[in-house]
Amino acid sequence: MKKILGMGNALTDILLQIDNDEVLSSLNLLKGGMQLINTERSDEISDAVSNYTKKMATGGSASNTINGITRLGMKAGFVGKVGKDDIGLFFTNDSVNNGVEPHLQLSETPSGRCIVLVSPDSERTLCTYLGAACELLAEDLKPEMFKGYDVFHIEGYLVQNHDLIRSAVTLAKQAGLKVSIDLASYNVVEENLDFLHEIISDFVDIVFANEEEARSFTGKEPEEALNVISNLCEIAIVKVGKNGSFIKSGNETVHVKPRVSNCIDTTGAGDLYASGFLFGLSSNFSLEVCGKIGSLVSGNVVEVLGAKMSDEVWTVIHQEIKKIVE
Repeated sequence: MKKILGMGNALTDILLQIDNDEVLSSLNLLKGGMQLINTERSDEISDAVSNYTKKMATGGSASNTINGITRLGMKAGFVGKVGKDDIGLFFTNDSVNNGVEPHLQLSETPSGRCIVLVSPDSERTLCTYLGAACELLAEDLKPEMFKGYDVFHIEGYLVQNHDLIRSAVTLAKQAGLKVSIDLASYNVVEENLDFLHEIISDFVDIVFANEEEARSFTGKEPEEALNVISNLCEIAIVKVGKNGSFIKSGNETVHVKPRVSNCIDTTGAGDLYASGFLFGLSSNFSLEVCGKIGSLVSGNVVEVLGAKMSDEVWTVIHQEIKKIVE
């Protein structure tokens, strides 16, 4: 069986379902936005929402994808950096409990965390303290980390560290891995456009993007953007929300419809789509089946708070995958 290695910001999600949006206004938070915060701001926000029940889980885009892959029954590992604190210990233990092989570097800086405020209409407002997570450096990577793996998946939030990404994809290719990247955020794409074009053209085999990221990367609408991206890599995937996803490899183009869901929280939807797709691809399924598995997994995760699903939900997912494959 193939193995998948992910690399990303090692963040612990602290999820809170708020009953109204007044708390967002009082904290001057843009609903639906993501802002980077420092320790003081993190403490301020935590104090303001202390009356709400919180749920903790390992987070970060690539970490969510890797956790999803292990729950689908495939072996996977994760490269990141955490602090020597309780949150870092939680991230490590939760990853191991989910079947992930951790390749975690340690820092004296506090561990990264993301406070996720989920509004009654399911919109997420993210307040991210990167902490130790953003201290992952090129020199932290070693060739032995990549041995035994077949696919290397990177979250786009890391591309601001050009040296880290160049080193990572070089080591992955030297080890014979396919390279996958999720563009992650349209503003990150805009800020690193030339670098992304260079890396994707030279090293990347699989590109995941939603329509905003695809537009930022190509200047074109989804289906045209799909064609542009597919000319740079082996497989291009453009996710278009309620319209599903488009997949293209060479001359083959597939449109996959979304799973009809009762959406509670969109946290991790794109990450879990990548889980399903990479699992399918590594199982040698067709592009259409890969897309359907991605849609199935992402369609389930939006029905729960956060990016982690119960054993019961995963049991149903496995049953549905059997039907898709058949």
